[in-house]
Amino acid sequence: MSDLERRLSYLETRPNNFPTNPEFMYSRPTVKPLTFDGLTSWTVFKTQFNVVSSTNGWTDSVKASQLVASLRGSAAEVLQGIPADKLTDVTTIEKALESRFGDSHLTQFYRTELKTRRQKPGESLQELAADVERLMSLAYAECPLDVRESLAAQYFVDAIRDEDTQHSTRLMDAKDLKSSLTYSMKYEAARTVSKTSKHIRAIETEDHMSREIDDKFEFFFNRLEKLLNSSVSGRKNTPRRNPNVTCWKCNKKGHVQRECQAITSNQEN
Repeated sequence: MSDLERRLSYLETRPNNFPTNPEFMYSRPTVKPLTFDGLTSWTVFKTQFNVVSSTNGWTDSVKASQLVASLRGSAAEVLQGIPADKLTDVTTIEKALESRFGDSHLTQFYRTELKTRRQKPGESLQELAADVERLMSLAYAECPLDVRESLAAQYFVDAIRDEDTQHSTRLMDAKDLKSSLTYSMKYEAARTVSKTSKHIRAIETEDHMSREIDDKFEFFFNRLEKLLNSSVSGRKNTPRRNPNVTCWKCNKKGHVQRECQAITSNQEN
Protein backbone atom coordinates (compact mmCIF):
# COMPACT_ATOMS: atom_id res chain seq x y z
CA MET A 1 0.00 0.00 0.00
CA SER A 2 2.81 2.38 0.84
CA ASP A 3 4.29 1.83 -2.62
CA LEU A 4 0.95 2.52 -4.29
CA GLU A 5 0.43 5.71 -2.23
CA ARG A 6 3.91 6.87 -3.22
CA ARG A 7 3.16 6.40 -6.92
CA LEU A 8 -0.19 8.24 -6.70
CA SER A 9 1.47 11.13 -4.90
CA TYR A 10 4.08 11.30 -7.65
CA LEU A 11 1.43 11.41 -10.36
CA GLU A 12 -0.55 14.11 -8.53
CA THR A 13 2.51 16.34 -8.26
CA ARG A 14 3.52 15.68 -11.91
CA PRO A 15 0.22 15.69 -13.85
CA ASN A 16 1.92 16.58 -17.15
CA ASN A 17 3.81 13.34 -17.05
CA PHE A 18 0.63 11.26 -16.88
CA PRO A 19 0.81 8.79 -19.77
CA THR A 20 -1.79 9.56 -22.37
CA ASN A 21 -3.65 6.97 -24.41
CA PRO A 22 -4.54 8.20 -27.96
CA GLU A 23 -7.73 6.17 -27.80
CA PHE A 24 -9.07 8.35 -24.97
CA MET A 25 -7.95 11.69 -26.40
CA TYR A 26 -10.51 13.89 -28.20
CA SER A 27 -9.36 14.83 -31.66
CA ARG A 28 -11.09 17.78 -33.33
CA PRO A 29 -11.67 17.08 -37.04
CA THR A 30 -9.65 19.23 -39.42
CA VAL A 31 -11.30 20.56 -42.56
CA LYS A 32 -9.14 21.69 -45.44
CA PRO A 33 -9.25 25.48 -45.92
CA LEU A 34 -10.95 26.88 -49.03
CA THR A 35 -9.72 29.36 -51.64
CA PHE A 36 -11.38 32.49 -53.00
CA ASP A 37 -10.35 34.19 -56.26
CA GLY A 38 -13.10 36.79 -56.57
CA LEU A 39 -14.78 35.01 -59.47
CA THR A 40 -17.28 33.10 -57.34
CA SER A 41 -19.84 34.35 -54.85
CA TRP A 42 -18.28 36.02 -51.82
CA THR A 43 -21.39 35.30 -49.75
CA VAL A 44 -21.17 31.58 -50.46
CA PHE A 45 -17.43 31.49 -49.72
CA LYS A 46 -17.87 33.41 -46.47
CA THR A 47 -20.51 30.96 -45.30
CA GLN A 48 -18.29 27.99 -46.11
CA PHE A 49 -15.26 29.65 -44.52
CA ASN A 50 -17.16 30.27 -41.29
CA VAL A 51 -18.24 26.63 -41.15
CA VAL A 52 -14.64 25.45 -41.68
CA SER A 53 -13.40 27.90 -39.08
CA SER A 54 -15.91 26.72 -36.52
CA THR A 55 -15.19 23.04 -37.24
CA ASN A 56 -11.42 23.51 -36.89
CA GLY A 57 -11.82 25.64 -33.77
CA TRP A 58 -9.82 28.57 -35.07
CA THR A 59 -9.34 31.65 -32.95
CA ASP A 60 -9.87 35.07 -34.55
CA SER A 61 -6.14 35.50 -35.20
CA VAL A 62 -5.87 32.05 -36.81
CA LYS A 63 -9.05 32.73 -38.76
CA ALA A 64 -7.52 35.97 -40.08
CA SER A 65 -4.31 34.26 -41.18
CA GLN A 66 -6.24 31.41 -42.81
CA LEU A 67 -8.47 33.92 -44.66
CA VAL A 68 -5.42 35.78 -45.95
CA ALA A 69 -3.84 32.52 -47.07
CA SER A 70 -7.03 31.48 -48.92
CA LEU A 71 -7.13 34.52 -51.21
CA ARG A 72 -6.08 34.20 -54.84
CA GLY A 73 -5.92 36.45 -57.89
CA SER A 74 -7.93 39.67 -57.70
CA ALA A 75 -9.13 38.75 -54.22
CA ALA A 76 -5.55 38.73 -52.93
CA GLU A 77 -5.01 42.21 -54.39
CA VAL A 78 -7.48 43.57 -51.81
CA LEU A 79 -4.81 42.97 -49.15
CA GLN A 80 -2.72 45.79 -50.66
CA GLY A 81 -5.27 48.32 -49.43
CA ILE A 82 -5.26 47.04 -45.86
CA PRO A 83 -2.68 48.43 -43.38
CA ALA A 84 -0.10 45.87 -42.30
CA ASP A 85 -1.15 46.05 -38.65
CA LYS A 86 -4.74 45.17 -39.66
CA LEU A 87 -3.90 42.02 -41.60
CA THR A 88 -4.41 40.03 -38.40
CA ASP A 89 -7.89 41.49 -37.85
CA VAL A 90 -10.41 39.16 -39.48
CA THR A 91 -13.20 41.76 -39.33
CA THR A 92 -11.16 44.32 -41.30
CA ILE A 93 -10.26 41.76 -43.95
CA GLU A 94 -13.85 40.58 -44.32
CA LYS A 95 -15.14 44.16 -44.67
CA ALA A 96 -12.60 44.87 -47.42
CA LEU A 97 -13.62 41.74 -49.29
CA GLU A 98 -17.31 42.49 -48.78
CA SER A 99 -16.84 45.98 -50.21
CA ARG A 100 -15.07 44.62 -53.30
CA PHE A 101 -16.88 41.35 -53.98
CA GLY A 102 -20.05 41.54 -51.91
CA ASP A 103 -23.40 40.68 -53.52
CA SER A 104 -25.31 43.61 -52.02
CA HIS A 105 -24.93 45.77 -55.14
CA LEU A 106 -26.21 42.90 -57.27
CA THR A 107 -29.46 42.52 -55.35
CA GLN A 108 -31.51 44.56 -57.81
CA PHE A 109 -29.96 42.67 -60.71
CA TYR A 110 -30.98 39.31 -59.24
CA ARG A 111 -34.49 40.60 -58.51
CA THR A 112 -34.88 41.73 -62.10
CA GLU A 113 -33.63 38.35 -63.30
CA LEU A 114 -36.25 36.67 -61.11
CA LYS A 115 -39.05 38.78 -62.55
CA THR A 116 -38.05 38.03 -66.14
CA ARG A 117 -37.14 34.36 -65.58
CA ARG A 118 -39.00 31.98 -67.92
CA GLN A 119 -38.73 28.23 -68.34
CA LYS A 120 -36.39 27.44 -71.22
CA PRO A 121 -37.20 24.89 -73.96
CA GLY A 122 -36.20 21.47 -72.70
CA GLU A 123 -35.76 22.71 -69.12
CA SER A 124 -37.56 20.55 -66.56
CA LEU A 125 -39.70 21.92 -63.75
CA GLN A 126 -37.14 20.66 -61.22
CA GLU A 127 -34.34 22.59 -62.93
CA LEU A 128 -36.49 25.71 -63.07
CA ALA A 129 -37.35 25.47 -59.36
CA ALA A 130 -33.67 24.99 -58.44
CA ASP A 131 -32.65 28.13 -60.34
CA VAL A 132 -35.49 30.17 -58.82
CA GLU A 133 -34.34 29.06 -55.38
CA ARG A 134 -30.77 30.09 -56.21
CA LEU A 135 -31.82 33.54 -57.38
CA MET A 136 -34.04 33.96 -54.31
CA SER A 137 -31.08 33.33 -51.98
CA LEU A 138 -29.16 36.08 -53.81
CA ALA A 139 -31.97 38.60 -54.26
CA TYR A 140 -33.77 38.26 -50.92
CA ALA A 141 -31.10 36.97 -48.54
CA GLU A 142 -32.24 39.32 -45.76
CA CYS A 143 -35.95 38.46 -45.98
CA PRO A 144 -37.61 36.15 -43.45
CA LEU A 145 -37.88 32.54 -44.55
CA ASP A 146 -41.69 32.52 -44.86
CA VAL A 147 -41.62 35.64 -47.07
CA ARG A 148 -38.89 34.15 -49.22
CA GLU A 149 -40.82 30.89 -49.67
CA SER A 150 -43.97 32.74 -50.71
CA LEU A 151 -42.11 34.91 -53.22
CA ALA A 152 -40.25 31.90 -54.62
CA ALA A 153 -43.56 30.10 -55.26
CA GLN A 154 -44.93 33.13 -57.14
CA TYR A 155 -41.81 33.57 -59.28
CA PHE A 156 -41.78 29.84 -60.05
CA VAL A 157 -45.39 29.85 -61.26
CA ASP A 158 -44.80 32.96 -63.38
CA ALA A 159 -41.83 31.25 -65.04
CA ILE A 160 -43.66 28.05 -66.07
CA ARG A 161 -43.72 27.80 -69.87
CA ASP A 162 -46.90 25.75 -70.39
CA GLU A 163 -49.96 27.98 -69.94
CA ASP A 164 -52.27 25.21 -68.72
CA THR A 165 -49.77 24.03 -66.11
CA GLN A 166 -49.10 27.60 -65.04
CA HIS A 167 -52.79 28.46 -64.70
CA SER A 168 -53.61 25.28 -62.78
CA THR A 169 -50.65 25.72 -60.40
CA ARG A 170 -51.58 29.36 -59.79
CA LEU A 171 -55.10 28.35 -58.80
CA MET A 172 -53.62 25.89 -56.32
CA ASP A 173 -52.23 28.94 -54.46
CA ALA A 174 -49.25 27.18 -52.86
CA LYS A 175 -47.43 28.97 -50.05
CA ASP A 176 -43.96 27.64 -50.79
CA LEU A 177 -41.79 26.58 -53.71
CA LYS A 178 -41.77 22.87 -52.84
CA SER A 179 -45.57 22.62 -52.88
CA SER A 180 -45.80 24.49 -56.18
CA LEU A 181 -43.21 22.23 -57.78
CA THR A 182 -44.90 19.05 -56.52
CA TYR A 183 -48.34 20.11 -57.81
CA SER A 184 -47.07 21.26 -61.21
CA MET A 185 -45.20 17.96 -61.73
CA LYS A 186 -48.31 15.95 -60.85
CA TYR A 187 -50.41 18.06 -63.21
CA GLU A 188 -47.99 17.57 -66.10
CA ALA A 189 -47.83 13.82 -65.42
CA ALA A 190 -51.64 13.60 -65.44
CA ARG A 191 -51.81 15.52 -68.72
CA THR A 192 -49.26 13.21 -70.29
CA VAL A 193 -51.27 10.14 -69.29
CA SER A 194 -54.48 11.76 -70.58
CA LYS A 195 -52.88 12.63 -73.93
CA THR A 196 -51.56 9.09 -74.27
CA SER A 197 -55.01 7.63 -73.59
CA LYS A 198 -56.64 9.96 -76.13
CA HIS A 199 -54.02 9.06 -78.71
CA ILE A 200 -54.62 5.35 -78.18
CA ARG A 201 -58.39 5.81 -78.47
CA ALA A 202 -57.92 7.85 -81.65
CA ILE A 203 -55.78 5.09 -83.15
CA GLU A 204 -58.38 2.49 -82.20
CA THR A 205 -61.13 4.61 -83.78
CA GLU A 206 -59.10 5.05 -86.96
CA ASP A 207 -58.47 1.31 -87.12
CA HIS A 208 -62.18 0.60 -86.69
CA MET A 209 -63.13 3.09 -89.42
CA SER A 210 -60.42 1.67 -91.66
CA ARG A 211 -61.80 -1.82 -91.19
CA GLU A 212 -65.32 -0.60 -92.02
CA ILE A 213 -64.06 1.07 -95.21
CA ASP A 214 -62.18 -2.07 -96.17
CA ASP A 215 -65.31 -4.17 -95.60
CA LYS A 216 -67.45 -1.84 -97.75
CA PHE A 217 -64.81 -1.75 -100.46
CA GLU A 218 -64.63 -5.54 -100.46
CA PHE A 219 -68.46 -5.73 -100.67
CA PHE A 220 -68.64 -3.40 -103.67
CA PHE A 221 -65.68 -5.11 -105.30
CA ASN A 222 -67.43 -8.47 -105.00
CA ARG A 223 -70.58 -7.02 -106.53
CA LEU A 224 -68.62 -5.53 -109.40
CA GLU A 225 -66.81 -8.81 -109.91
CA LYS A 226 -70.14 -10.67 -110.10
CA LEU A 227 -71.46 -8.19 -112.64
CA LEU A 228 -68.36 -8.53 -114.76
CA ASN A 229 -68.49 -12.30 -114.56
CA SER A 230 -72.17 -12.26 -115.50
CA SER A 231 -71.46 -10.00 -118.48
CA VAL A 232 -68.61 -12.16 -119.68
CA SER A 233 -70.72 -15.26 -119.23
CA GLY A 234 -73.53 -13.70 -121.32
CA ARG A 235 -71.13 -12.90 -124.09
CA LYS A 236 -69.81 -16.39 -124.07
CA ASN A 237 -73.35 -17.78 -124.49
CA THR A 238 -74.09 -15.48 -127.45
CA PRO A 239 -73.18 -17.27 -130.71
CA ARG A 240 -70.47 -15.53 -132.62
CA ARG A 241 -71.33 -14.60 -136.26
CA ASN A 242 -69.21 -15.90 -139.04
CA PRO A 243 -67.59 -12.87 -140.72
CA ASN A 244 -67.72 -14.74 -144.03
CA VAL A 245 -71.50 -15.16 -143.98
CA THR A 246 -73.11 -14.02 -147.27
CA CYS A 247 -76.39 -12.16 -147.61
CA TRP A 248 -78.75 -13.96 -149.94
CA LYS A 249 -80.28 -10.70 -151.05
CA CYS A 250 -77.26 -8.64 -152.03
CA ASN A 251 -74.67 -11.39 -152.07
CA LYS A 252 -72.41 -9.35 -149.78
CA LYS A 253 -70.52 -10.76 -146.83
CA GLY A 254 -70.87 -9.74 -143.25
CA HIS A 255 -74.64 -9.85 -142.78
CA VAL A 256 -77.68 -11.93 -143.43
CA GLN A 257 -80.75 -11.17 -145.46
CA ARG A 258 -82.92 -9.76 -142.64
CA GLU A 259 -80.18 -7.35 -141.70
CA CYS A 260 -79.73 -6.33 -145.28
CA GLN A 261 -83.13 -4.68 -145.28
CA ALA A 262 -82.30 -2.80 -142.08
CA ILE A 263 -79.02 -1.61 -143.50
CA THR A 264 -80.74 -0.44 -146.66
CA SER A 265 -83.35 1.49 -144.65
CA ASN A 266 -80.64 3.20 -142.62
CA GLN A 267 -78.72 4.17 -145.72
CA GLU A 268 -81.85 5.65 -147.29
CA ASN A 269 -82.57 7.66 -144.12
